[in-house]
Amino acid sequence: MARRPQPVGPDREGSKRIGSLRALAPFFRPYRLLALAATLALTLTAGISLVLPIAVRRVVDGFNQGAELLDQYFLAALGIAAALAVGTGLRYMLVTRLGERVVADIRRAVFDRVIAMSPAFYERVLTGEIISRITTDTTLILSVIGSSVSIALRNFLILIGALALLMLTSFKLTLLVLLIVPAVIIPIVVLGRRLRALSRENQDWIASSSGTAAEILASAQTIQAFTHEGESRADFARVTERSYASAAARIKVRTVMTVIVILLVFSGVVGVLWIGARDVRAGSMSVGELVQFVIYAVMAAGSTGALSEIWGELQRAAGATERLSELLAAEDSVTDPASPKQLAAPVRGAIGFEGVRFHYPSRPGVSALEGIDLAIAPGETVALVGPSGAGKTTIIQLLLRFYDPQIGRVTLDGTDLKDLSRPDFRRHIALVPQDPVIFAATARENIRFGRPSASDAEVEAAARAAAAHDFIEKLPEGYDSYVGERGVMLSGGQKQRIAIARAILRDAPVLLLDEATSALDAESERLVQQAVDRLAEGRTTIIIAHRLATVKKADRIVVFDEGRIVAQGTHDALVAEGGLYARLARLQFTEGLDTLDA
Repeated sequence: MARRPQPVGPDREGSKRIGSLRALAPFFRPYRLLALAATLALTLTAGISLVLPIAVRRVVDGFNQGAELLDQYFLAALGIAAALAVGTGLRYMLVTRLGERVVADIRRAVFDRVIAMSPAFYERVLTGEIISRITTDTTLILSVIGSSVSIALRNFLILIGALALLMLTSFKLTLLVLLIVPAVIIPIVVLGRRLRALSRENQDWIASSSGTAAEILASAQTIQAFTHEGESRADFARVTERSYASAAARIKVRTVMTVIVILLVFSGVVGVLWIGARDVRAGSMSVGELVQFVIYAVMAAGSTGALSEIWGELQRAAGATERLSELLAAEDSVTDPASPKQLAAPVRGAIGFEGVRFHYPSRPGVSALEGIDLAIAPGETVALVGPSGAGKTTIIQLLLRFYDPQIGRVTLDGTDLKDLSRPDFRRHIALVPQDPVIFAATARENIRFGRPSASDAEVEAAARAAAAHDFIEKLPEGYDSYVGERGVMLSGGQKQRIAIARAILRDAPVLLLDEATSALDAESERLVQQAVDRLAEGRTTIIIAHRLATVKKADRIVVFDEGRIVAQGTHDALVAEGGLYARLARLQFTEGLDTLDA
């Protein structure tokens, strides 16, 4: 079902105006000299353009004054044209370079902002919509900066200059021309408001279309497996058609505005020229002056028409700027303190949950954790077990400070995570997630992601420890083999072993394993389990597992149910105690997965 994208920042209804483009000012400041040079080149070309009609008038009025003088006039006109060509080329180079530089900085700023946002932010906006803003919206702004603004300023200067020179040429005819101005401005203002709203709506639906496409394509295999292609095509078609409908409405309004403005402008010019022709016949002005007036009138009319069209582009750019500004101004629910504390070196890995209560922002009525008190000593291996949805993965989410608890605190070495910089404490944590993320790169680069400074030998050692070396060596180019987008060339077990190698390479004092061996066969699981056992020595390790055979050797097993800790102890003690853990163990081990005495 096509959805109308929601704002990610403050309410924007009151800000749909061209003044939104002022938000681009901070990106121009570092390039003031380049902007000044572009403005000077633009002013120069506009001034040269305004000189040409004077040269034409002199040629017309001096046509019978001798060949030598006529040659001088033509040479002067040729020189002016050459200067205009050079100035226009210089203006294009400077303005285009400025636009590319500013838009590149905007893209970087937006990406730098969203890459650090907590998961709560992505519960409200699709990544495809963000990508649309970084690409489509910035491309629109680039078009405006690199072309439309420059053309608008040039036409504005030409309009002002042409009106001034029109007055010098014929004050009476100029007053008649100025009577047309109010008739031109009214449709621009009235229709411009409607165009502004439609432009913003069109950009929103383009972003929604991108978000829908990204979501569908990322799930292509699942869609095909469930023969859902028809419904997916229909969903995308609905969003695309809504985008087209909003674009068609915007085009219609802009077309009407352009037709009205150009018709009014040129109708007025024709009427004024009719009066001017009568003045020539009456001898009150020369033919050259009339020609000069005609050229300036055409320049003024053309500039007015161009400005009316560019106004629509500026409206679209204002909408795009608002959308990008929303991302830059979006508030994150998780923020770093202004003056973060520093963890004492070396980091020991003591973890504490003190009276923690938490619910996910998207599910405020459902408690994910309720009154959790848990202390994990440095070097201790603790397993978290329990039914799905019991709150186990939420513990890892809070420990990485993807979210903050509503009540209570989470500590590392006795320091509240809220008092630390997130990058500072996260570098002491290695994670193997339940769904390992494999990047569209080589196997070596995917493992080195755990520690970018690691040598090739260290990467291969980590792969051996994770039982990944053998299958990597069999890839077409070994460690330098490209594994495809999201690791499509690898099996689920191979992906997990690469993720485990990545965590081993990170060599952090805290290790988090979220169902790290769930996709492994029995032999690989045994090898990886041995590697994990070696890796866990001297490190604080938290293991989440549904397969209890993988956690029997943990120093302590903590049993979760409905967001609460219902029991904790060793495997044998919990089995003897009865309760939820004993029931889970009985269900698994009596089905042949293992035996209680193993």
